[in-house]
Amino acid sequence: MKKYIYLVLGVCLYLLGCSGSEANDKAEILQLLKNQEKAWSNHDLEGFMQTYWKNDALQFYGARGLTLGWDKTLSGYKERYPTKAETGNLKFTIDAITKIDSNSYYVMGQYHLTRKVGDANGVFMIVLRKINGEWKIVADMSC
Repeated sequence: MKKYIYLVLGVCLYLLGCSGSEANDKAEILQLLKNQEKAWSNHDLEGFMQTYWKNDALQFYGARGLTLGWDKTLSGYKERYPTKAETGNLKFTIDAITKIDSNSYYVMGQYHLTRKVGDANGVFMIVLRKINGEWKIVADMSC
């Protein structure tokens, strides 16, 4: 009977540890998105891009098609949002954060830009991977 109790207790502690870890991951991801909102709203596109994987394999898929690489993605943002009037103030609505495996999640949500040149809203899906202990966006589909 004692062995059974220890087994059940061990399984419960293991499951609690997993859910705690997932809750921590989600909290870190939400903080990353808050940091993005702040950087974007300050017209700090380089700061906004710090949450992206700084690699040529980064994938961004938007209205202009597929862009590969961190530098090209940043250049595209700078071209489309040259001033504070274009970036405006960013707010995300997060609809789902879903675990893919132990080191990756996808996030589905909405973005809302309040701008002098006219508001813009849309949806996105990003894929994040933990790289060197930090969550990084490795793929982004926004429209």
